[in-house]
Amino acid sequence: MTHFRISILLLSILAAAAPGVRAQSQSNNDEVQQLRQTVAELERRVAVLEEQTREVRTDTRDARASGPGAAAALVLAADELREPESSSALPQLAATSAPPMAAPLQGTLPGGATLSYTLDGYYAYNFDHPYDQVNLLRAYDVSSNSFSLNQAAAIFQLGPDVAAGRRFGVRLDLQYGQATATLQGNPVNEARPDIWRNVFQAYGTWVAPTRSSLTVDFGKWASALGIEGNYTKDQMNYSRSYYFNYLPYYHMGARVNYAINPRLAANYWVVNGTQQTEDQNGFKDQLFGFVAQPSKTVNWTFNYYLGQEHPNTVPASNCTAPLQPGLCVSPISPAPDGKLHIFDSYATLQASAKLTLAGEADYVIEREWANSAPEHVDGGAGYAQYQLDPRAALAARAEYLSDRGGLFSNQTQALKEATGTYKYSLGDGFDAFLEYRRDWSNRRYFVTSNPVGPSTHQDTATLGLVWWYGGKQGAW
Repeated sequence: MTHFRISILLLSILAAAAPGVRAQSQSNNDEVQQLRQTVAELERRVAVLEEQTREVRTDTRDARASGPGAAAALVLAADELREPESSSALPQLAATSAPPMAAPLQGTLPGGATLSYTLDGYYAYNFDHPYDQVNLLRAYDVSSNSFSLNQAAAIFQLGPDVAAGRRFGVRLDLQYGQATATLQGNPVNEARPDIWRNVFQAYGTWVAPTRSSLTVDFGKWASALGIEGNYTKDQMNYSRSYYFNYLPYYHMGARVNYAINPRLAANYWVVNGTQQTEDQNGFKDQLFGFVAQPSKTVNWTFNYYLGQEHPNTVPASNCTAPLQPGLCVSPISPAPDGKLHIFDSYATLQASAKLTLAGEADYVIEREWANSAPEHVDGGAGYAQYQLDPRAALAARAEYLSDRGGLFSNQTQALKEATGTYKYSLGDGFDAFLEYRRDWSNRRYFVTSNPVGPSTHQDTATLGLVWWYGGKQGAW
């Protein structure tokens, strides 16, 4: 009501000044008379509005006992009376005509935690027409001529924030689909895979109060052996390399990262084993490595891993005490004591704003017994990606793997593959991969439509679709 009274006061002042105006000019008589009439009309309207407002306030007090809906309606009516007629209809029109807004999917939670989600599916066509519809030596795109759900995953992460006084963090990755069976479905490594299969990562982080950055993780995490990772959105190619398929996927234990300076950090792990959430022989594997960044465009990682992967027990069924499945075992005597050695090195070069180059080299040696003959896997892979525009990129991968003793493929052979990938972003968080890949060997190894007639090569064409959303920035 305040702006009405100010207007009335101004008009009253003008009316009071009217005699002086008349003395100056008789021609203003009509204007003064019109101003007096306007003031009188405004005073009448204000009196009516004040009376109506008092009535609404009285009704509102009475309506509170009838429920919040009635009171809210009367308050709304009172608000409309307080505004001029010319403006009161405008907000009401906006409120009724605007479409309802859907609540956004949460990506960032209070306190800085993030939630992230991904859905990864594909269709792959194998030109060898394998009778079992299986693409051999593939980590994730294992099915041929089938619409397949590769991976559905959700990630919760709360990172440490030393500046805010929080030195701890936690991460949890839940995963479902074909990739889950590849990563954690092997009973050779896990006595009880069903318990852990959907928990891909679960670890806590602590930042020590030291001058240099010292970070400790405990739990289960994705392996850093090999340049490629689990989440397709962060990869150059849709399919994964031989080395991603062969090297460990995850570990359970503790790891330490120490930043020696801004360009060099050292890593140390002590874990149950390769793909072992629960230890199967009592030996604790270890990793020693470093990550170097000699320049802004170069990043180099080197890892040495020492392990003993042969179990010292076998499943049994003669246990008398009630146990969970997988915990009834009999000892192996004597148990194999041969060691596993992995030398793994990879580097990335940002050659230009649009061109990224990368390379990986691996040497793996394993013995069943300490004095037995070794089996070897060695070779490497090269990568290149060119960003055509902000949405489209072309990528290529070529690799060689010498499998002496059948550690990887269960057959001694020399394996090679070449992959070309076109990646296109259909929208924020929606990527399409169109890929052609050829695998070949110096042995007749790959399955065809003839069960007794394997081929020396395997050709596949794949369309992959990846949806992803969440508060986590950068690579997952």
